[in-house]
Amino acid sequence: MTSQTVERTQTQATVQGAQIVREYGPFDGADRIHGVTHDGQRVWAATGAKLVGFDPASGETTHTLDVACDAGTAFDGKHLYQIAETRIHKIDPATGQVLASIPAPGSGSDSGLTWAEGSLWVGQYRDRRIHQINPATGAIIRTIESNRFVTGVTWVDGELWHGTWEADESELRRIDPRSGAVLARLEMPAGVGVSGLESDGADLFYCGGGPSGKVRAVRRPKAVKA
Repeated sequence: MTSQTVERTQTQATVQGAQIVREYGPFDGADRIHGVTHDGQRVWAATGAKLVGFDPASGETTHTLDVACDAGTAFDGKHLYQIAETRIHKIDPATGQVLASIPAPGSGSDSGLTWAEGSLWVGQYRDRRIHQINPATGAIIRTIESNRFVTGVTWVDGELWHGTWEADESELRRIDPRSGAVLARLEMPAGVGVSGLESDGADLFYCGGGPSGKVRAVRRPKAVKA
């Protein structure tokens, strides 16, 4: 599907204002949030030089890992994956040790990262794409086109969502994983951006806030659930 076709189909999408239910941070020693993921218990936020793990119920920081983390973050049920410039590192969440490393498909222009269906899904910011890649080799399996800059990426209940951020406008978008057509849009308040994005597997999205240094929990609307 071409970007022009995607543009036309977005007019059929459900549009709502995003409901921000909680904010976390800024975190000590960090002035920016890049990637975000959720491991079932804690939220991890990539701050550039450290991965910060915090309890979403209390907001308390429980873990920090000294790893390069300047873009998307993911969790496969056992390990963390982290974009660091031109590489994606597989990381032991207990120690921060890098266990393996593959090339990032954008060679430094990558943004969001998530795990689903045994694959990594990588957002390409200015290229307006999402790549499904082999987590062992980095080989691209398929590519989904968007019509907006792609920041964070997440899957939940078979739904593919990604963040957008252009100028002062930012949204969460549910898109058709086959065609890239926009199915639903959650508009963030003016001046509130989305860098990283991850679902908690239920009713919340965790959104990195870029230079705000914050992570925001956004309600996933029931009207757009599968």
